[in-house]
Amino acid sequence: MNEYREIATPVRTAEILSKYDLSAKKSLGQNFIVDTNILGKIVKTGEVTKKTTVIEVGPGIGALTEQLAKKAKKVIAFEIDDRLIPVLDDTLSAYKNIDIIHSDVLKVDLKAFEAEYLSEAEEVVLVANLPYYITTPIIMRFLEAGMHIDRMVMMMQKEVASRISASPSTKAYGSLSIAVQYYMDAEIAFTVPKTVFMPQPNVESAIIKLTKKSTRLTELKDETLFFRLVRSAFVQRRKTLWNNLTSVLGKDEHTKEVLAKALEQAEIDPKRRGETLNIDEFALLANALSDLNLVFEDKK
Repeated sequence: MNEYREIATPVRTAEILSKYDLSAKKSLGQNFIVDTNILGKIVKTGEVTKKTTVIEVGPGIGALTEQLAKKAKKVIAFEIDDRLIPVLDDTLSAYKNIDIIHSDVLKVDLKAFEAEYLSEAEEVVLVANLPYYITTPIIMRFLEAGMHIDRMVMMMQKEVASRISASPSTKAYGSLSIAVQYYMDAEIAFTVPKTVFMPQPNVESAIIKLTKKSTRLTELKDETLFFRLVRSAFVQRRKTLWNNLTSVLGKDEHTKEVLAKALEQAEIDPKRRGETLNIDEFALLANALSDLNLVFEDKK
């Protein structure tokens, strides 16, 4: 193993790309990391140890995968790009604790995957240098699947990381913040300079750390209603909660009466904007609406 040259250096990465006649595929959002220090910080942020089973999305040529394999019990990586499967077989041949799954993670049956690969896992961490254009769909797919994932550590566009980790009453706070923070505590671990990538991306990057919530302040009676409520509250950010919700639910007297009663039960001023409500307040309002049997439909 001592003779094995690490992948994440400019020279080694260039050699691999040249050997396989590869270039970063813009359609897949590929930017290769050529700095082992940054990769080490990602692994450390994920608290990866010999009891950790890591799920990686988009291993590329194996730079992050390699660093994960050094610390983890097992690494299971999803790669969609046909060109990279033989590359990974080559670059990661020295590691026996890596499984590469040639598949689109957005189409995988995650419950079946969990049953086959994670049934005996002590701890599961999702780590990824994600293609930025599918950051949110991938995060939400894993969260909504109900899989047991202890932590997620992901590289993404800094702007998206700011939105995911935002607090109420800030410009970045919105339905995405709540959708993720309903399941996980979120924090930006560190920012990543453009210079560590080949080729350099056009946007600023950041590493976000998501940690599974141990408890929720308010248990929801209807998750579907909760998420519809949240989306509706942010339809027009500058409008009050009352105006946004009546535009979705309806402005007839019965609907307004029930909505007013629900807001009163949840002790929420209808003149507040959605961006000022925390997750627990949204949960209390959703439960009040559920108790009052108000039908909540998404407007397409």
